[in-house]
Amino acid sequence: MIIVGNALVSEDVLEKKFACQINKCKGECCVQGDAGAPLLKEEADIILDIYDKIEPYLSEEGINVIKEHGYVTRDIDGDLVTVCRPTGECVFVVYEDNGIASCGIEKAYTDGKIDFKKPISCHLYPIRAKKYGSYVAMNYHHWDICSDACSAGSELNIPVYEFLKEPLIRKMGEEWYQELSDIARDWRNRVV
Repeated sequence: MIIVGNALVSEDVLEKKFACQINKCKGECCVQGDAGAPLLKEEADIILDIYDKIEPYLSEEGINVIKEHGYVTRDIDGDLVTVCRPTGECVFVVYEDNGIASCGIEKAYTDGKIDFKKPISCHLYPIRAKKYGSYVAMNYHHWDICSDACSAGSELNIPVYEFLKEPLIRKMGEEWYQELSDIARDWRNRVV
């Protein structure tokens, strides 16, 4: 782990390559898994406040599950996560005509209806960020459904942290990201 400000960053975030290939995976990260998307308490509150603007973008099944179970629950570790449908996908998933799973929250954001893009855990994927005391641990999450993204990232030589520049800045700030980039550059030079 590398310390960057108040974050403990896994070396994999600097070394592994990644470039999402949603046309190949079809958004499976929003469908598979052992729980819904991790949520911060403030994100759960934001979604509650703007839900009426998100609902028109959701599927009938998603809306019905939210009416019956809500949109947030706790996973086996007690952390807040989005509720999933019985078929596994997040309640906010909507399917495009081409079969790709997308996010109803993000669709409302793209249309200018809300100013909340989506939960930071979704935006940061394949990095998982978790608070430990005064630090945020940032680990690269390897998942077989992202094998095409790993191959494309290697081909294009895009490290995970570069692919995730926007969400990392959203989470940690511009100065933090610049420090991470400087460390990554020094890291590459040292490894070569």
